[in-house]
Amino acid sequence: MSFMNPSKTALFVKTGVVVMTLAVLYAAAQSMSWLPDWTNPFGERTKDRSGPVVLQSVRDLSRYDAATGQFQVVVDLEKDARFLPSSLRGERTLFIGVGDVDAYVDFSQLTEGAVKVNADRTEATITLPPAQLDKTSLNTDESRVFATQRGIFDRFGDFFSGNPGDQQKLYQLAAEKIQDAAGTGMLQKRAELNTKTMLENLLKALGFEKVTVHLSSVAQ
Repeated sequence: MSFMNPSKTALFVKTGVVVMTLAVLYAAAQSMSWLPDWTNPFGERTKDRSGPVVLQSVRDLSRYDAATGQFQVVVDLEKDARFLPSSLRGERTLFIGVGDVDAYVDFSQLTEGAVKVNADRTEATITLPPAQLDKTSLNTDESRVFATQRGIFDRFGDFFSGNPGDQQKLYQLAAEKIQDAAGTGMLQKRAELNTKTMLENLLKALGFEKVTVHLSSVAQ
């Protein structure tokens, strides 16, 4: 039986302790992101190569945003194939769309004579144009696919498809349905009443004793 030299044994133990200490420090540094990227040659990096933001146009706004409607719709879209059961060929998607529609009064459409003030500036009469609806602003953070059912052939096709989950059609349908729901007239009427109240309070604060605001009928 041979025994290791005591000095060599001590050196071996010290080397092992140093190696273990370095390993622990390396693991800690890596977990805390203290090490440079070259220590992980296969790590994933993200580079932002976006171009500069370009200002395309500037518009002067002359409208009063008087009301906002928040809407939610469930889009139930189904596609199938003739002479084939849905279990083989077909797709059904339930999509929850959440969006806002603004109602506003465009002051630039005030016609000549729409604002009348008496001689001593104590009375004012204003005739407003009808309120209008802005386009639906769909909330992409809250809008989502709730459920999807696909036939066997469609699932197989999605496996080889480069864009299996294109949701553009769902977003368009949701926006159209919300826009239709907002066009019932209720939101425009609320906008006109809010605009009427705002103008009355504003002109009275400027010293007018009597303010009359005529509301045009809501454009259909």
